[in-house]
Amino acid sequence: MDLEKFGKHAVLFKPLVHTGKGFYLVVVVLVLIIAWGGGAYLYQFTYGLGVTGLSLPVPWGVYIINFVFFIAIGFGGTLTSAILRIFNAKWRTPITRAAELITVCGVVFGTINVIFALAKPQRFFNLFLHPRIQSPLIWDVIAIGSYLILSLIYLYLPMIPDIATLRDFFPRRKRLYGFLALGWTGSPKQKRLLERLIDLLAVLMLPTAVAVHSVLAWIFGMTIRPMWHSTIFGPYFIMGAIFSGIGALLFVMVILRRVLHLEEYLQPLHFNNMGLLLLVMVSAWLYFTIAEYLTVFYGNEHSEMIVFWAKVSGEFAPYFWSQVLTCFVIPCALLISRRTRTIAGTVIAGVSVVIGMWLERFLIVVPTLARPMLSYSIPTYRPNWVEWSVMAACTAAIVLVFVLFAKFFPIVSVWELEEEEEREKAAAAVKGEATSGAT
Repeated sequence: MDLEKFGKHAVLFKPLVHTGKGFYLVVVVLVLIIAWGGGAYLYQFTYGLGVTGLSLPVPWGVYIINFVFFIAIGFGGTLTSAILRIFNAKWRTPITRAAELITVCGVVFGTINVIFALAKPQRFFNLFLHPRIQSPLIWDVIAIGSYLILSLIYLYLPMIPDIATLRDFFPRRKRLYGFLALGWTGSPKQKRLLERLIDLLAVLMLPTAVAVHSVLAWIFGMTIRPMWHSTIFGPYFIMGAIFSGIGALLFVMVILRRVLHLEEYLQPLHFNNMGLLLLVMVSAWLYFTIAEYLTVFYGNEHSEMIVFWAKVSGEFAPYFWSQVLTCFVIPCALLISRRTRTIAGTVIAGVSVVIGMWLERFLIVVPTLARPMLSYSIPTYRPNWVEWSVMAACTAAIVLVFVLFAKFFPIVSVWELEEEEEREKAAAAVKGEATSGAT
């Protein structure tokens, strides 16, 4: 198929038209990783959670860490897309669709990790069959369910005009694209309705996302355990979600830029602006971390100090200081100067933050469980090959979703680019008329 028929933005449709050997190689590798992880989970399902590194008193480990982590990454996508839409930031257009896809993937695969953490996965359905509204777990089910539905709609609605374009240019996929396009013709009435719906969803997504991460925090905070029972956990989780989400989005942006040759669309400006957002969140992370640990240290309550010293100078100190390095020192050093806030600098900072925020979730979940308030033999929790394999499979599945999505849909919103170009031309024409009238 000739790409020229797609017009100025033909490069955005290239992955849909031309499929190289690299595409199939990547898909095969990802499927093999997923199959390996699936085999590891089948082994766990057959022989029980005893084949993992989990044990009493640490029944939560990598799976619950990933549950919080993946959903948190999704919030970064929501924030970037929704807030930039609300404030009509012109540079947002090339990154919003990828951000919205990150949100959906984060919510779906984060939730799946809850099932992995259960010895009997069928018990997951008890949350729906026998709900207790007093439980923060049920609050979480309601919040995440609402968030997932809104995220799917929020991803789908801005795609409709581009899907209609694909319907007209891909006769072999006309049945699929025709169904998804919902009869889109591009009339002014349809455009006005679509833009209003997108703006409404952007407004609804923000309080829903805040509710999701607040409830996630309350699952821990409502439990009277050392360094969990704290009022700061709600805003701390929200801040951490934004922080890690922006870092993940930067990584996705540079991969898309390189693999799909989107240099014209994902420019240094976008990475610089995202780097500045990340720098703001570095400051927020430092404040919340100091506030949490200073409060615990000053209170000097015995059970909390046991966990505190285990993190700061004990068994978990390597994780704690690695977190400080990756969440503060590295990103701050790279982002504070314009000379190092390049594409490479911002991406390295973003990857560093993602690693650091995973470590932070580890430090939230494991040390408190590993230091029970009652006397107990304290084993050392070390995730084993089963948990790492399942985690690798989840990560590969997210990558596979992006690969397949880019094969069937433009990863950048083409119609919004065209709308922005038309508005710029109209503004330039009006400015030109005003200038000629003044002379």
